[in-house]
Amino acid sequence: MKKRILLISYNFKPEPTGIGKYCGEQIHWLANRGYDCTVVTTYPYYPYWKVQEPYYHKRFRFSSEVQQFESGGKIRTLRCPIYVPANPSGLKRIILDFTFLLSAGLRVLGLVFSQKFDVVITVAPSFLIGFLGVLYKGLRGAKLLYHIQDLQIEAARDLQMIQNKRVIEILFKLEKAIFNRSDVVSSISESMVDRIQSKAEKHVFLHPNWTDTSQFYPIKDQESLKELFGFKSTDKVILYSGAIGEKQGLEAIIQAADRFRNQENWKFVICGSGPYKARLIDLAERLDLQNLIFFPLQPFEKFNQFLNMADLHLVIQKGIASDLVMPSKLTTILAVGGLALITANPGTGLYALVHKHNMGILVEAENQEALNTGIWNALVGASNESIKSAACAYAEKYLSIESIMQSFEEHVFSTSMNSMLKGADKLARNEKDFVEVNG
Repeated sequence: MKKRILLISYNFKPEPTGIGKYCGEQIHWLANRGYDCTVVTTYPYYPYWKVQEPYYHKRFRFSSEVQQFESGGKIRTLRCPIYVPANPSGLKRIILDFTFLLSAGLRVLGLVFSQKFDVVITVAPSFLIGFLGVLYKGLRGAKLLYHIQDLQIEAARDLQMIQNKRVIEILFKLEKAIFNRSDVVSSISESMVDRIQSKAEKHVFLHPNWTDTSQFYPIKDQESLKELFGFKSTDKVILYSGAIGEKQGLEAIIQAADRFRNQENWKFVICGSGPYKARLIDLAERLDLQNLIFFPLQPFEKFNQFLNMADLHLVIQKGIASDLVMPSKLTTILAVGGLALITANPGTGLYALVHKHNMGILVEAENQEALNTGIWNALVGASNESIKSAACAYAEKYLSIESIMQSFEEHVFSTSMNSMLKGADKLARNEKDFVEVNG
């Protein structure tokens, strides 16, 4: 009898980046293996912070979609209305979380009385979604997997999106209640696993994000690719591609472009969408930066070419985020053998991983001079072919969706909880170099 899986996450396909991308690929993989999958989610809004077509006209309604697979598997997607703020402040994000908790809660209650699932997977953020899994487990007895993509409470505290200490304490207590009721807790990087284990006081296993190395791979003819996207073959392209939000600190790219405005063939590119894009455009216009170009999100079928075009990839985030959020954009950069300049400080998991495998250039976070020096050295210094080769080799060895999902299937859907936890221990030991690597 095929396993029945319930996933609860407000990010899901067809969102092109971030958590929605990974949730969609995970469920698609499982359905291809014959699993009967149901997803409680909302309408795709990330990273635009606006519900996208063709869903926009029904964003205030409940709806459903069904996709059948030759394997016999199925994906039934149950979409719920949600409040999506155009400019997501701390308070507005809380409202978003609660509106999904309410609308998705109605869906889950309906499922309690209509279908028995073997495994319920809840994805944080929002961490509150875990309570919907707790609800279903309590009423129907399913195995509950609480998967953490983002340490939401710590990020909100450290980025001062929530400043009230009492509120933070309450949020941590609520999170601890979810930990206590979860059968399995997982996260995407070794550093996050360590932090979660210390507060959950239980085993946390490593389930990293991945990349499809059949879709993302090196292309040698970089000059032609540059011309394809409107650049000269002799231009040096410095690319940031990903979410455009507060935690990245992307004003640093604007300042770098200003610093190197006299390097006529250096072109800084910011590609993506997010609530802070308008602010960056305004800042670039005020500085009259002719060497900075904003691109929209690229179609999936062109994205491999787009990434291969760049001479240097910027992976930028604030220092306090280095162990809270692993930049998912790094997976595809590694897969294409890109040269990544990464802001991460010693002592963080991201720094340790990149340094160990020599697969990127590391500079101090939130240090503009260090970033500028790193860009200069990357483009005019010694050859970085060894770094690019190491990046590609790492992706091939550790970031394959097939190997990651096969381990996930083996350990999460084992019939015995004890064997699952033993397998998770083995996974953590043997694959501790996995990393989540888009925001």
